[in-house]
Amino acid sequence: MKTCTLGIVSDIHYASAAEQARGNNYEFRDIHNPLLRTALRCHRRFVWLREPLGQNYLLDKFLEGAGALDYLVANGDYSCNTAFIGVSDEAAWQSARECLEKLRNRFGGAMQANFGDHELGKLSFVGGRGGMRLESWRRARQDLGLTPFWRVEMGSYVLIGVVSSLIALPVFEPDTLRGEWPEWNRLRAEHLEEIRQAFGALDPQQRVLLFCHDPSALPFLAREETVRAKLPQIEQTIIGHLHSNLIFRQSQLLAGMPAIGFLGHTMKRLSTALRAARDWRPFNVRLCPSLAGIELVKDGGYYTAELDLEARRPARFELHRLPRQQKRERVERF
Repeated sequence: MKTCTLGIVSDIHYASAAEQARGNNYEFRDIHNPLLRTALRCHRRFVWLREPLGQNYLLDKFLEGAGALDYLVANGDYSCNTAFIGVSDEAAWQSARECLEKLRNRFGGAMQANFGDHELGKLSFVGGRGGMRLESWRRARQDLGLTPFWRVEMGSYVLIGVVSSLIALPVFEPDTLRGEWPEWNRLRAEHLEEIRQAFGALDPQQRVLLFCHDPSALPFLAREETVRAKLPQIEQTIIGHLHSNLIFRQSQLLAGMPAIGFLGHTMKRLSTALRAARDWRPFNVRLCPSLAGIELVKDGGYYTAELDLEARRPARFELHRLPRQQKRERVERF
């Protein structure tokens, strides 16, 4: 039996020196409302990630421990996006460049790097700062060498990578500048046509591993007739973005909840995505956690998958945990 070992890593969130200089409080220090500032600070400290700019060592641990992989897929979010405008921010661009250089030096041409939302920018969790920028799209493509749509054949398997922020663009309209909206729509239409052609060209015996950073895009893909007709051939859809399987499981429990429009942009976007989360199921979704996981459960890591190139059996996935540096956590101060 011919096999191939595939590595999958997501949400590395590497921080260059320029991003680190902004401090771990970059998200909440400019919030004037003390209650809101304290709430976000506690969310960072106890739930999400206490030191978002201090996790670079986990990339080194991954590179040291990944072993002999035949191919690697990195599923987006290479920087910390501390200015919230993607890699059009010089500091975020430096982070993504350094991160991708380390990956490419280790794996050479045997890898694909997918787009995440941090490459393009998005509004901050609170405060309405930042957003998607076309300059980030240009720099991600030209300067970082990211390919919006890619397709790799491995025996009877077809690996397909897509840009979730483009597919789910209607959800992200508030994140865009008004003058850039028509061009974003043009890019989305172009991207969807590439996806239709790829799924339409699948042979009946081929199996698909779909890489889509943000699962918010999946309900939009389900509306595409060509994709919907080939859903039985999608063996797994690998997502990132949610960082932790705890968050992924909670999103499944909340699938179908009503959209909440009176608590600001972020809550509306999150609740709208959860309302449509029932449409994730036919895609056979598997979350690849961030390398750091979340503070609450510290469940970060990466995946390997053994592919039977004749697809006589499903791919065998194994999750590899990356323990945090406990000594660092004991000496940090809140």
